[in-house]
Amino acid sequence: MTNSSRPRRPDVTTVEIIGGPEALTVGLSDCDARWPEIYRRHRRRILDALAGADVDVEHIGSTAVPGLAAKPIVDVVVAVPDITAEEDYLDGLLAAGYELRVREPGHRLVRTPARDVHVHVYERGDAAVHEYLLLRDHLRTHADDRALYESVKRDLIGRRWNDMNDYADAKSEVILAIKARARAARP
Repeated sequence: MTNSSRPRRPDVTTVEIIGGPEALTVGLSDCDARWPEIYRRHRRRILDALAGADVDVEHIGSTAVPGLAAKPIVDVVVAVPDITAEEDYLDGLLAAGYELRVREPGHRLVRTPARDVHVHVYERGDAAVHEYLLLRDHLRTHADDRALYESVKRDLIGRRWNDMNDYADAKSEVILAIKARARAARP
């Protein structure tokens, strides 16, 4: 694993979704006390797969927020020193049983074959990692915004979605508003 601040090569410039669009086939589940343990198991699996690599691993998304209903998919974010150096992290994750789903500029997504754990890989310092943690931490401590977010998700999940990404995009407005409040609430 390189610690250089310069990427080894240019990043990809297009979005590759392996397998194409997928309809949203899961609904919302009430908060499940098993989600943190599922995260811990996958954190260990990721760290073992990337032994010796300088990575940060965090539980993100709704399953990381106690009391929040969520799709039963545990999201994990991994920050690596160089997103373009796929040989330093992707091979290990694939060997650990994850499957590549998305390759796009600045981001890779691998997931379990059961599709119940999504691992988002970004370069350390990428604003997306900060944004995930900002939302997670705010929702953990602000019940009103947690309830608002859950209400919007419950409304949206009742619609038909031909692509899970469209469902995620439909939540953008409320997420942006909550993150704005999170920034404003910071000292």
